[in-house]
Amino acid sequence: MMDNYQIYGEFQEALPNGDQFLVISFSPSSIPLQQRWRNNGLSADFVADYLTAFFPASEGDPNILERRNELRSAVSYIANELLENAMKFHNEAAKVSIQFGIYLLNDTVVLFSKNCISSATFEKFQKVIQELTTTDPEELYISHLEKLAEQEDSTSSGLGLITIVHDYLAKLGWKIEPLAERPELNVVTTMVQLEV
Repeated sequence: MMDNYQIYGEFQEALPNGDQFLVISFSPSSIPLQQRWRNNGLSADFVADYLTAFFPASEGDPNILERRNELRSAVSYIANELLENAMKFHNEAAKVSIQFGIYLLNDTVVLFSKNCISSATFEKFQKVIQELTTTDPEELYISHLEKLAEQEDSTSSGLGLITIVHDYLAKLGWKIEPLAERPELNVVTTMVQLEV
């Protein structure tokens, strides 16, 4: 039987089980969205702190400490963006949890979020994916900043994902597949690969 999914951008389907990783699951209907929003920052900071434990600081080498702090900041920002997008666009009718994870591979940190969206939301999201995978990051970043300055509603700007590529030189990828029990809904796995 052929798998029924689509891959966009830079997506690793088979992440190793034996390396260092952490996966967190969130129940989208357990607390109100506003409270979940506050928890995203806490979760992102937790994941960033978890990761930096694998990069011990050497008191004699300020470069290692500086690089560790830069990595912690990048992971915290990226984790927060992935969690916010997963929470904001998750379709609660799916009755499935939102997942977030981080893998530490040889020279790469892989972060991912997994949530469900409706087909209508997916159609809009495809345009964002197309733009992110085909446009120069610098050009896209400036263009979006200009658009945001002109409009009042910035809830679906995509600037967070653009910033991940522009500021942190990370690779973005997506896997989209229909939810088995509800084919009108799609499971979206967003992956960010950040070189260490």
